[in-house]
Amino acid sequence: MSPLPENTLIGMCNPLLDIQTTVEKSFLDKWGLKENDAILCDDKHNDMFTELTKDFTVEYIPGGAAQNSLRVAQWILNSPNRTVFFGAVGKDQYGELLATKAKEAGVNVQYQINETVKTGTCAALINGTHRSLCAHLAAANTFTQDHLQKEENQKIIEQAKYFYVTGFFITVCPPAIIQLATHSAEFNKTFTLNLSAPFISQFFFDKLSEIIPLVDVLFGNEDEAAAFAKAHGWETTCVKEIALKAAALPKKSTKPRLVVFTQGPEPVVVVEGDKVTEYPVTRLPKEEIVDTNGAGDAFVGGFLSQFIQGKGIEASVACGSYAAQEIIKKHGCTVPSVCKYH
Repeated sequence: MSPLPENTLIGMCNPLLDIQTTVEKSFLDKWGLKENDAILCDDKHNDMFTELTKDFTVEYIPGGAAQNSLRVAQWILNSPNRTVFFGAVGKDQYGELLATKAKEAGVNVQYQINETVKTGTCAALINGTHRSLCAHLAAANTFTQDHLQKEENQKIIEQAKYFYVTGFFITVCPPAIIQLATHSAEFNKTFTLNLSAPFISQFFFDKLSEIIPLVDVLFGNEDEAAAFAKAHGWETTCVKEIALKAAALPKKSTKPRLVVFTQGPEPVVVVEGDKVTEYPVTRLPKEEIVDTNGAGDAFVGGFLSQFIQGKGIEASVACGSYAAQEIIKKHGCTVPSVCKYH
């Protein structure tokens, strides 16, 4: 059993049920979607969800970026309730399914339940080795900060030592993010954030910029790093250079910021203070790649599973890469029954 106390890591994000299927590039084009992107759907996508469930064979897989990461971390930690999840769902079958799957994985889910709005869904469209995500947040979009003020949740927040929030949640409830991040800084805990998708830097940059000074560990991939750089007006697309600049941004606490940028099969770029390290990734043969949905979430889950135990960056990156590879070999963010990491 892991010596970690319960509720060590809190994750906060949008709990969504992934509606996953394989599509042709023409389907993505028809609905104005890009390969390897993540967007919020608008009204024009309503018919797309109807078409998917009517004309395609779909799988329903528990999703939501941070919830995926926590499920993966729990799988590796192999000791239930080391992680807690905050997010909003509807009072419906999908919400119950999400809670069941998360609890089975060992995540202590503390959902805010909306009586009138349905649980959020996300179309996860696989095309070759690419995945395009189109999220219909619904209930997830209704999360309010007062959920964190509940006495039982206040206790959990006090117990926690690490926090992981996704950029996706910036579109939902920035005050809740600021609350956790401020608490973390005040009590010398560790607050981690994922850039999540290019659109966050493109359209929610002001809110993102308010949170960055409180961020101890920043995650992202190469596309998200490029969008973050562009929003800052940095004239570079070099991932190492962007990581250095991100690490050097103003910070509330004296703890140096850690920046971790993944690049698919290319090396993971890590900046600690002003030191850049590249960690090579073992390339999977193409025939072993089933789909890349959840690979980024899995990397963070693997990374945090070691990091919250006080293991070094090298061990954390290695476990992150291991987790991502296991996820890529399966549909959606689903873990094998056996974890070979122990």
